[in-house]
Amino acid sequence: MSSAYLIAVGSNRRHHLYGRPRHVVRAALEELAALGTVSARSPIIASAPMGAAQRRFANAAAVMDSEYDPPALLAALKRMERQFGRRPGRRWGDRVLDLDIVLWDGGYWKGSALSVPHPDFRDRAFVLGPACAIAPGWRDPISNLSLSHLNARLTSPRALLR
Repeated sequence: MSSAYLIAVGSNRRHHLYGRPRHVVRAALEELAALGTVSARSPIIASAPMGAAQRRFANAAAVMDSEYDPPALLAALKRMERQFGRRPGRRWGDRVLDLDIVLWDGGYWKGSALSVPHPDFRDRAFVLGPACAIAPGWRDPISNLSLSHLNARLTSPRALLR
């Protein structure tokens, strides 16, 4: 049985074949089709680095249907990251490719290596912005708020008053 997933895609390092991070993200969005049926791809945006990262990121999101359960999809996404040249490194450091499962139509998943929904997505405009472009009505199973509502909460000028 197939499940729907929202996948976040990011890069802030060049790739020897694809070039600049924006092109790495574009290639990764296409490669996701090897893991299921991609029904929507967001525009690619630029975002500021966070944590130890030094370079600006290119970010996007995709909605896909896959036969994989969440842990199997995570393993496949990690293999794809390695195929693109990602190496183990510092948390939030520069990377050729970062792929995260943000949401799953099955609701929650909690395991030793994976939590769905992604625990930090509600506080990341670089995830919510692209996600809203392709799935604004998808609801967070924890807050029951839509992605567009979460994004408005995060990016509204009044967000500082929360």
